[in-house]
Amino acid sequence: MVKRSLSLSQRRASVGNDPSADAALARLGYASELPRNLSMLSVLGMSFAIMAVPFGLSTTMYITLTDGQSVTILWGWCLVSIISLAIAASLAEICAVYPTAGGVYYWSAMLSTRKYAPVASWVTGWLTLVGNWTVTLSINFSGGQLVLSAITLWKEDFVPNQYQTILMFWAVMLVCMMVNIFGAKYLDLINKICIYWTASSVVIIIVTILAMADDKRNAEFVFAHYDASASGWPAGWAFFVGLLQAAYTLTGYGMVAAMAEEVQNPEREVPKAIVLSVAAAGVTGVIYLIPILFVLPDVQLLLDVANGQPIGLLFKTVTGSAAGGFGLLFLILGILFFAGVGALTAASRCTYAFARDGAIPGSTIWKKVDKRFDIPLMALVLSTAVDCLLGLIYFGSSAAFNSFTGVATICLSTSYGMPILISVLRGRRAVKNSTFSLGKFGYFINVTTLCWIVLAVVLFCMPVSIPVEAPTMNYASVVFAGFACVSVAWYFIRGRKVFTGPPVPIDVAPGEITHTAGLVTMDSRAERNGDVEGKLTKETEAGHEHEHEHVH
Repeated sequence: MVKRSLSLSQRRASVGNDPSADAALARLGYASELPRNLSMLSVLGMSFAIMAVPFGLSTTMYITLTDGQSVTILWGWCLVSIISLAIAASLAEICAVYPTAGGVYYWSAMLSTRKYAPVASWVTGWLTLVGNWTVTLSINFSGGQLVLSAITLWKEDFVPNQYQTILMFWAVMLVCMMVNIFGAKYLDLINKICIYWTASSVVIIIVTILAMADDKRNAEFVFAHYDASASGWPAGWAFFVGLLQAAYTLTGYGMVAAMAEEVQNPEREVPKAIVLSVAAAGVTGVIYLIPILFVLPDVQLLLDVANGQPIGLLFKTVTGSAAGGFGLLFLILGILFFAGVGALTAASRCTYAFARDGAIPGSTIWKKVDKRFDIPLMALVLSTAVDCLLGLIYFGSSAAFNSFTGVATICLSTSYGMPILISVLRGRRAVKNSTFSLGKFGYFINVTTLCWIVLAVVLFCMPVSIPVEAPTMNYASVVFAGFACVSVAWYFIRGRKVFTGPPVPIDVAPGEITHTAGLVTMDSRAERNGDVEGKLTKETEAGHEHEHEHVH
């Protein structure tokens, strides 16, 4: 049994931390190692940055142009936005009870019974980890492609080869890593700037394209046109396959739960940031997409772009000049910067949290917090290295980006679904006292989100169009299976022997955690009562009385 003393909170309070949040974190089984220097607006900005609505919609536009065009682009976005808001609310309800960097994998352990907590947290943790890595990969890989697409604005016959694409992707990854290391103390400011940059970029883009477009589509095309003939899929099914664009863009909101240990009052601020970021992203997407559809050039012209990134050509066609097209593209590239930095930050914190509980090979290396920069430096390096290596898949398939977006969406969606499913199976008792309660609508919202997640796993293993050849195959299922094999193998090699899940408090049942300093926790290897129906032992109660006297 390890006691967390008040001195820990007092020491960290000197660097701007919240003593009550540190004590609450100790109660959940962890010492506070990271400075709490992020605000709710900053976390919202990070979540908004990771979703990067104009950037995400622009770099995946070829998917919806193939699978339905206007109806899939606009109404598919609205549908997925509503579903994503439901998932975000479900996660926020749980996050308000367990605000730790472990995020969904910690929640799965806490919500499970004692017997299944290690397995539940292991599965959820690996899904989260792979999801964080691959969403960062897909953002920065498409960013590298987008940078190269700028060259085609002046040199239309330029087609970047595989080496140029990989090197540019690595350059983007390196920039994001350097910002995370040397600009760590400015992340709060960077995340806030992202909100203003994105908002102003959307306004500038839509005003410019509407003012400069010589030809505009009619309202019927924008709101009712549906053409999935380029996909090869049956018309109805093509719509669902095309939802990958919206689902991929609206994915990263749950990743910011990993920042909970760097926020003051995390049980209140992080859930708000998760939900508000999705709502803001949904509205931003509608505002951005409608003008784009009104000025959309010939669809086949956009689909014929060699590198699969038609947004630069769209801007050039509408403005009538390469310089004008690049000016608008530069705004999107700015959003890429914020998205890449934010996604890598979240991925490194997720890696750190999972390594802290010994679930990754070499955990003792990846769980260390570098005192010079106050960040988990080696976890950041590992996340960067894994993404750079995964990018090499592009040498085997020109459709690698589609695979990355698919596996990121699948992994993050299923990792979000795990704690929600466990909560539903256990009667939602653990969240009954949540400060972000869904109330009487909780069951309906939770079950609806689970149904969507099951469908999404099937949908996003599908290729964008058929017939399929090796270069155009969606390898999401292959990448997913590869990581699954690594996870299963490591579990049998080491995990089943030593991994017992995250530390679990013995003093209260799930859903009844309050902010009281100096509480007793115990290591997860000892006997635990993570069940709602668990009872306090007399020994623990005596320990609480002693702690209470000590505090007061």
